[in-house]
Amino acid sequence: MTLNFQLRHLVMLLSLLMALPAFVVLGSWLLPQWDSWAHLADTVLAGYIQNSLVLAFGVGITSGALGTWCAWCVSQYQFPLVNHVRWMLFLPLAIPPYIMGYLYTGVLDFSGPIQRQLRDITGLSYGEYWFPDVQSMPGAIFVLSLVLFPYVYGLAYVAFTSQSRSLLQVAQNHGLNGWQYFIKVSLPLALPAILTGILLTMMESLADFGTVEYLGIATFTTGIFRTWFGMNQPLVAAQLSAGLVCFVLFLFWLEKRVRERQRFYQNNQQNERLSRQISKTNALLVLSSLLLIMTLSFFVPLLRLVSWSWLVFKQSTEFGELLALVTNSVLVAGFAAVVIMAIALLFGYALRNKPNKLLSFVSSIAVTGYAFPGAVIAVGTVIVLGKADLMLNEFLGSVFNWQPGLVFSGTLVALLFAYSIRYLTVGFQHVNNGLNRISPSFDQAGKTLGESDYGVLRKIHFPILKSSLLVGGLMVFVDVLKELPATLILRPFNFDTLAVKTYELASDERLTDASLPALLIVMAGILPVWVIQRNIKSH
Repeated sequence: MTLNFQLRHLVMLLSLLMALPAFVVLGSWLLPQWDSWAHLADTVLAGYIQNSLVLAFGVGITSGALGTWCAWCVSQYQFPLVNHVRWMLFLPLAIPPYIMGYLYTGVLDFSGPIQRQLRDITGLSYGEYWFPDVQSMPGAIFVLSLVLFPYVYGLAYVAFTSQSRSLLQVAQNHGLNGWQYFIKVSLPLALPAILTGILLTMMESLADFGTVEYLGIATFTTGIFRTWFGMNQPLVAAQLSAGLVCFVLFLFWLEKRVRERQRFYQNNQQNERLSRQISKTNALLVLSSLLLIMTLSFFVPLLRLVSWSWLVFKQSTEFGELLALVTNSVLVAGFAAVVIMAIALLFGYALRNKPNKLLSFVSSIAVTGYAFPGAVIAVGTVIVLGKADLMLNEFLGSVFNWQPGLVFSGTLVALLFAYSIRYLTVGFQHVNNGLNRISPSFDQAGKTLGESDYGVLRKIHFPILKSSLLVGGLMVFVDVLKELPATLILRPFNFDTLAVKTYELASDERLTDASLPALLIVMAGILPVWVIQRNIKSH
């Protein structure tokens, strides 16, 4: 039995295992609960659909505008600090959306510093003046857009900088000014990349739980939690999840179609930089607009987080619980990163060595988990592993008269299984990109020297792939560290992480106490943001 044969069958088995929760969620409609659905339709279902759509499109439009504007400015114009601004615009990615929601609520609510100053200056009392309410749909769109716009910014930046200088020269020869060149030439060419970024932000906003739940917005994701834990109806929660999955899969299909179109617009020629000199007034305006966006999306939340954390740090003498939270978070995220990168390496190597249609099909299903919201994966995982526990206990009880209890569900196995499904996409992309850069002649040279398939992997591929595996593992580590919905549902009893503790404290309106674990999550997120900007720069 060759290594390729074993790998092919192992990958197929893993793919089927990882697709099981999705099949269970979609298959839940085989047992429709019409009475419960009639109750949902009479009460909250219309609100879930309307709020989810408004939130997704609101975030998509706002993030698209912010990301496109930032990418256009830093790719086209020369102004002071442009090299620093270019990578700092990625920093909001380090802040999980739910933490941004907690911070802006603390900054803008009745007892926050802005309203207090406003009342002190004007002498007005609460209710005698108008002030935007962050715990509303516009507030949720504002908060999520500030965190998610870098998705659009990164893709748009690459698209704008890939355009040839000759396009600008032709446009100028035809009498187009800068604005007309942007609208008629540059923007249409970059549109597929921008739309891809917008669709990613829409998928992220549909998957969000912590932010919308805290801000009081009833969406499909919050509905899944309420139906499961409030109404004790896991089957109906799974059917709600299936509805959300259908819409997310539609966005995922749309995103793939948009990516396919990108190939027609990319220019592989070596281009000179398009950065142009602009007047001092315009340079000041451009820099001011970008600094305002960075201030709102990163510096204000960070300063608030640091100031609250300092208060907690000064008043606390016991940090044992915080140390336990850090230990739990790092261990589970680190172990998940190792497992996911190992699976990603198996998938990538099997597809490289002996690709076939069946293997490509089953593996493509397994690596679409990132399109599924964490809550949906958690629902499917609980059902699948709960059934596995039941069967195992029945079997061992009948044969050995011994029932071990929960072996899979309710343990760290469930968490790692759910994380692997959700974040295998991230790891696989890095492994696949790394393998694509290795010429097949390396494999042939290794075989000529008498190396087996395993020897080629260990002695040739692995050393070249080390950087891809490291970067991919780092990305997975931080994603798992920030993950909230799946961790909230699947964590073992009395097992808390930084994300869960931050959510629990903020839900109890203890925003100041939640700041220290939140700050640790943000600090961990800054490192991969730096890695992302380095990759964009090298592109």
